[in-house]
Amino acid sequence: MIVADRLSKNFGSLTALTDVSFQVEPGEVLGFLGPNGAGKSTTLRILSGFLPPSSGKASIGDFDLLEDSLSARRLTGYLPEAFAAPPELRVEEYLRYRGRLRGLRAPQLRTRLEAVVGQLNLGPRLRQTFGTLSKGFRQRVGLADALLATPKALLLDEPFGGLDPLQRKEFRDLIRDLAKDGMAILFSSHVLPEVEELANRVLILHQGIARAVGTPAELSGHLNKCVGLRIRIQSSSRTFEEGLCALFPNISLETVSDTEWLLHDLEEASQKKLLAWLANRSEQVLEFSLVQPRLEDLFKSMVEGS
Repeated sequence: MIVADRLSKNFGSLTALTDVSFQVEPGEVLGFLGPNGAGKSTTLRILSGFLPPSSGKASIGDFDLLEDSLSARRLTGYLPEAFAAPPELRVEEYLRYRGRLRGLRAPQLRTRLEAVVGQLNLGPRLRQTFGTLSKGFRQRVGLADALLATPKALLLDEPFGGLDPLQRKEFRDLIRDLAKDGMAILFSSHVLPEVEELANRVLILHQGIARAVGTPAELSGHLNKCVGLRIRIQSSSRTFEEGLCALFPNISLETVSDTEWLLHDLEEASQKKLLAWLANRSEQVLEFSLVQPRLEDLFKSMVEGS
């Protein structure tokens, strides 16, 4: 449904995107993960039809965004990061205006307006002016705007920014429901837990380059070392910690307590060495367990290594 094929974008001498490729199928939620300035918003603006790429192709459904932008945009709902509406307009006035711009005739507009207002619980705010709304309800109005014309693809740029925990949960639940109905959804975020919790697949973007794409489990599997290894002994022992430091002088050792330690970035081959060392110690080991890699660890390794 959403296809990006080697998208690149230059702003003068600044390269914002370099050969970014991915696709989002109907019913799928793809999370765009990256720090501020990674190129997430640029990609979404290209896919929304508001910004042409310097090279590469993009399509929504069967429509190429360069060759048939209007048809592609009719299939697309887009919520920009800095969504705004005229502050003096009432919510209902604004949504009716936007519906007419999208080509919805009166009967269809009335039906769609009732649907999105109910879906987003905007009924109590219809007579309220946009300028008096909270951040959470402004986001809902923006999403209602994006959903009015029953899009097949939904683009959301940092949709959770400024929302409180309850509003975030409501937004996540709504996005899941839309995906279950067959909508292809692409959302951007720089917040790792949001992406891990909501996305079926994740694309990690850094400095305009797609570093990796896959499910959270697949991406974590790219790590060839365990994130950490937890060791806990029964009684405090200063010589135990000294021995660990001597055994692995180049490994990051985190002291959790005087009886518990985390060894970070310990390669798999070193685990056998550690087991042999423990077998010759007198301390009673209560716990010896791997801390499994997380999406956050992959993200950090890619960003720090670039």
